[in-house]
Amino acid sequence: MFMRIDQLQAELPAPKKKDPNAAAALQELLGGKYGEMSTLGNYMFQSFNFRSKAKLRPFYDLVASITAEEIGHVELVSNGVAMLNNGPDNDGDEADGGDISGAPYEAMKDIRLAAAFLSNAGGATPVNGNGVGWNNDFITTTGNVIVDLLHNFHLECGARLHKLRVYETLTDPTGREVCGYLLVRGSVHAHAYALAIKKITGVEIEKMLPTPNIRLSNIPECQKYLAEGSHRRLYTWSPKDYKSISGIWGGEGEMALPGDPPGELEVIDGHPEGGKIHQLTGVPSAFTPDYAPEEMMEIADRLYKASR
Repeated sequence: MFMRIDQLQAELPAPKKKDPNAAAALQELLGGKYGEMSTLGNYMFQSFNFRSKAKLRPFYDLVASITAEEIGHVELVSNGVAMLNNGPDNDGDEADGGDISGAPYEAMKDIRLAAAFLSNAGGATPVNGNGVGWNNDFITTTGNVIVDLLHNFHLECGARLHKLRVYETLTDPTGREVCGYLLVRGSVHAHAYALAIKKITGVEIEKMLPTPNIRLSNIPECQKYLAEGSHRRLYTWSPKDYKSISGIWGGEGEMALPGDPPGELEVIDGHPEGGKIHQLTGVPSAFTPDYAPEEMMEIADRLYKASR
């Protein structure tokens, strides 16, 4: 089962401006071939279908715990997309629907991913940067632990390439922060799968990292995560389960990758501290949450007070 916490895995800065085309680029990290829906879908169904869980516990625990992190990555990218479509933080919603007869959203017809506004009010969905839907064909779950781990290693390296290219298209701090955080955590996952393959086969596949060959030290948005040691940490995402990943990650004095800040790999029970979820501005003229929301806001306020 899964437990949900009302925070993002990382603190995202507010966007400097409304930028739906940047949001469309970030969508690629959600619903693209190597996006977070793919990493989540692969690891989740591999963990559900895993054979001989009891006998191969460290390998099952590795895939299962990373699954939980990937759910949070889907949430993080989705929030980044919605924030870029929403624009800078605003403490107050718009007052009313106003006059909609003058085509107030005429500019939206020219944005790269018009459906993100027309169908989703600027929200994220599992599509790529061109609006093509994510699908089951991106999932590999063979039942063969070596094949699945090799696939996962390839997927994480492909995702790194994906993130680097998207990063190079963005200037807004929101999108770049999403990329910076995910590049660090994706490096951890690639390293973890490489070590898992090494434990089974003896092949030192971790020597292939990083692929592509660009160090995290070259990316400003990665620096605070490197400084706090995020590149050396795997989380269990559970108060008591999945602890046997320490046999793969952090066992036998395994160290950080060359080029990253040095130190031993470590397993952390639970989850990272996380950051706030930004509030998106209500826009009645776009019927979000509705054209005249005052009555539902009053009802929601009464329900909230009754729950305290």
